[in-house]
Amino acid sequence: MEKTIIDDLQLHANEEKARILSGFFKTGKGEYGEGDKFIGVTVPLIREVARRHRSSASTKCITALLSSPIHEHRMCALLILTEQFKAARKDDSTRKRIVEYYLDHTAAINNWDLVDLSAPKIIGEWMLTHPMPQTLDAMSQSSNMWVQRIAIVSTMTLIRHNMFADTLRLADRYLTHPHQLMHKATGWMLREIGKKDMDVLTDYLRHNAHLMPRTALRYAIERMPEDQRKSWLAIKRSKPTGRQ
Repeated sequence: MEKTIIDDLQLHANEEKARILSGFFKTGKGEYGEGDKFIGVTVPLIREVARRHRSSASTKCITALLSSPIHEHRMCALLILTEQFKAARKDDSTRKRIVEYYLDHTAAINNWDLVDLSAPKIIGEWMLTHPMPQTLDAMSQSSNMWVQRIAIVSTMTLIRHNMFADTLRLADRYLTHPHQLMHKATGWMLREIGKKDMDVLTDYLRHNAHLMPRTALRYAIERMPEDQRKSWLAIKRSKPTGRQ
């Protein structure tokens, strides 16, 4: 089955796009996506393939795709999982199995687009009815940056339902994170909170703006009026000592 899916993806392969994507996703030596390989298939086309095979793709097939060195193969596997999870909205046992499978295969979810396209749709949706703060906390302390990103990006679904506690707690944990990709993810989630409740975002910034990495702060305040953005950016950054 996985060969059929791989063949379908290969029909859309484009060498020039592959070259561009390899640079965009930092696959060079020492970069965050080092060693990842692309065949140049766009996300909309990968979605088409995933939807076409969502009902027939077995766990064995998905595992084979996740084991592939090809980025688009792994993305297709994750999009099939999101489709299967969505289709099982009335089947809690199937959804639980998919969540557990996803968490068992995070080693294959190793770039920011793979995280961002799947984590809110699977982990985030599950958490709406099955809170898992301890799991999120454990993930936030992982040595794997992509697992850390899964933790906070998953909370986007909670944010959209006015549930902010997990996001704010993880944002605190990431105040001292060394990688800019995590600064971007944290600031992005804080900005999403601001879309739902600006008072909550403002309160968080009042306590933490002086501790936040510059990139995280810029992302968090992106939708604010210019005068407010300038005011927050004018705050002198100090060494994090914990939330005040």
